[in-house]
Amino acid sequence: MSNVETKPTELRCGGAVDGRQPGETPRVDVLTPREVPLGGPRAMNVRRTLPQRARTLIGAWCFADHYGPDDVSTTGGMDVAPHPHTGLQTVSWLFTGEIEHRDSMGNHASVRPGELNLMTGGHGIAHSEVSTPRTTILHGVQLWVALPEEHRDTERDFQHYAPEPTLIDGSEIRVFLGSLAGRVSPVRTFTPLLGAEVVLPPRATLTLAVDPAFEHGLLVDRGEVRLADTLVGPAQLGYVAPGADALTVANESDDIARTVLLGGTPFEEEIVMWWNFICRSHEEVVRARDDWMSGDRFGSVKGYDGDPLPAPELPTVPLKPRRQPS
Repeated sequence: MSNVETKPTELRCGGAVDGRQPGETPRVDVLTPREVPLGGPRAMNVRRTLPQRARTLIGAWCFADHYGPDDVSTTGGMDVAPHPHTGLQTVSWLFTGEIEHRDSMGNHASVRPGELNLMTGGHGIAHSEVSTPRTTILHGVQLWVALPEEHRDTERDFQHYAPEPTLIDGSEIRVFLGSLAGRVSPVRTFTPLLGAEVVLPPRATLTLAVDPAFEHGLLVDRGEVRLADTLVGPAQLGYVAPGADALTVANESDDIARTVLLGGTPFEEEIVMWWNFICRSHEEVVRARDDWMSGDRFGSVKGYDGDPLPAPELPTVPLKPRRQPS
């Protein structure tokens, strides 16, 4: 998915470690989203919880959009024209609906509920995303992962994986990245990561063993969920610093609760995010924008009916560092 803001914020981001002792009840910081229109005359709104001033990264997870459930007859659905990415991986995960993916490697794939589509941008890639005609309700998350210095110019790649569900006391877990609850995803990442959908039945409580070296974020899609001792509402994200060796999640509602659990080792490198680029300096962002507007670095997307997205104008103000809270 593209960041289609006409004036995207330029961020300098860096990881931070706030360690805790294993077994200690973790503190949970609740992050609230902001709404961002996805473009078009009937813009579909997404709820963005990463990045924000309170927190720019969770592990290498650097971008989190949560959207729907949207009736596409009202919102127009998703129609994101070809756009570039560099220095990152995109992670698409749907709850309902279907999206058609095309990219400059020639991939033409469907994004369906419960199936991971992961695209590695590396030095540069372009893709488009369009909800299909048979989609009536569109609902899911779009996530980005920052690539570390040694791999940020890696080759373009596209991976698809449909994880089998794991059932624990009525709760259902689908691990699409990393490992959790005895399941291991085969999908390649370039830093230690965790990504899983966790669905809890009404009033259920689930305790999951996790890596204490990871920081974690629990994004609530539906239901009222208590993470450790803190209530996290729909569309909010509960953050837990490194040090916790277990996370307890409780569904406080009389309906099912659905969440997405993200995790990773703190990303220590400082990065600059602007529009769809993850770079290391303002000058790199300028080059990436120029390459998209005039060069062939990102390639072309075949089969999309329309023109590529133009890059926004660069900011005129100097880049200001924005660091993680301690």
